[in-house]
Amino acid sequence: MREGDGLESQRARCEEFAKYRGYEIVEIFRDDASGSLVNRPAMKAMIAFLKARKEPHVVIIDDISRLARGLEAHLTLRNKIKQAGGILQSPTIDFAEEDSDSSLMEHVLASVSEHARAKIRETTRNRMRGRMMNGYWSFRAPIGYKFQRIAGHGNMLVPDEPVASLIKEIFEGYASGRFAGPAEIMRYLGNHPVWPRSRRETMTVERVLELLERVHYAGYLNYPEWGIHMQPAKHEGLISLATFNAVRDRLAGKAKLAARKDINLDFPLRGFVECDDCGQPFTACWTKGRNARYPYYLCQTKGCCSYGKSIKRDVMESEFERLLASLRPSPELYELAIEMFRDLWDARVASSQGNRGHLLSEAVRLEKQIEQLVDRIIIADSDSLVGAYEKRLRSLEAEKVEMKEKIANCGRPLSDFDTTYRTAMQFLENPCKIWTYGDLADKRATLKLTFEHRIRYNRNEGFRTAEAAVPFRIFNGLDGLDSDESEMVPLTGLEPVTPALRRPVRHGNKTQ
Repeated sequence: MREGDGLESQRARCEEFAKYRGYEIVEIFRDDASGSLVNRPAMKAMIAFLKARKEPHVVIIDDISRLARGLEAHLTLRNKIKQAGGILQSPTIDFAEEDSDSSLMEHVLASVSEHARAKIRETTRNRMRGRMMNGYWSFRAPIGYKFQRIAGHGNMLVPDEPVASLIKEIFEGYASGRFAGPAEIMRYLGNHPVWPRSRRETMTVERVLELLERVHYAGYLNYPEWGIHMQPAKHEGLISLATFNAVRDRLAGKAKLAARKDINLDFPLRGFVECDDCGQPFTACWTKGRNARYPYYLCQTKGCCSYGKSIKRDVMESEFERLLASLRPSPELYELAIEMFRDLWDARVASSQGNRGHLLSEAVRLEKQIEQLVDRIIIADSDSLVGAYEKRLRSLEAEKVEMKEKIANCGRPLSDFDTTYRTAMQFLENPCKIWTYGDLADKRATLKLTFEHRIRYNRNEGFRTAEAAVPFRIFNGLDGLDSDESEMVPLTGLEPVTPALRRPVRHGNKTQ
């Protein structure tokens, strides 16, 4: 026992027995390991102690169950103690080997102790399984959660901030494509200041995969060993089930290349900017000068006419910042875009409310398929067929759970427009700001969100024309619609002049 005074009570009884028999206590061995184990630390120490003495010593135990909780383990330890020169005694049982009745009683009590241990394990398992069936996790708290006693619930998982928010960020980031793969998440968590170092001293891809496969974060429990599949949990989910399924689908898809370890804050453009002469990504390095070290980007492709030719880091990155600044929309166009996105948001919310009927019919269809599979399992006489049916049944049950979540959230946004689009619109308003003041993850995200593909750089002429991402192409397209250089039909069209484009004017919930 690790708690209470169980060990001290046993020690007191053994000391009382030794005093009654007139024995001198020379050593006390305390053991809190499982009684089902033979090679327990204190037991091994006691055997070594006995072997080191020439004369026999009496070994006193409080009860037969304290030696071992199992007949086989009891007999093994009994024999080891005897071979080491020990004489086993107890205040509750007589270990007289020459007495057949005492030997029988010893074996019976050891078997009863083994049964009691098995019964305790069985009872504990059943209670833990029952609690999980009610939606409460019964094992160690997953990282991002902690146990807290809640009235009416007992010990219950609650979000452990700020780690919980960080886990939500990586799930949503991986589902949306912000993180290219588990290796990039590994590097991000390993460098994040709030990630608990004591629990995850060295991040690995395997630990990231284990994290991403935990359905706890979506508010469900999964424990196939006990027949628990997608059980709705009582604890608060950090992400939606749709996000979890999107992550699972990405993990099951095409494998991603490992994140490069040589990409760091010193050279954020490494691997993204290509040499204009050969089309291969620039590498980067620090060069040692007479009095200091200097950073450079350079092409290391043999056979390229720019091979070994270096470009000062400050030169390339300052030109890149000017390129980002050129993508910034005008204030008027930015305000217009916000109004357009807001109207689109309102339209999508209204449309989602009309999808409830379709989702309900899909739920009925899934329910019928599940019933049909259950009927087939009942009449199936092949183990392989039953296994296939059960696998399909679990898949349908997971779809049913996701469908219920969609129905519950149908027409109800998880957050309002301003909360959802604030970060995105700030980025579109001025991507150069996030690049300038963000960390390495922000800079890499800026590269992926701003440009469709890698961009090319000529060491004599600078950056080539880069293909911007769709939102920035839309901004640039709108900005040039009424210019003289535009090849599109002018906004005035071929009909008499009418107002071509104006900002929507909002009156309450109406737009004119």
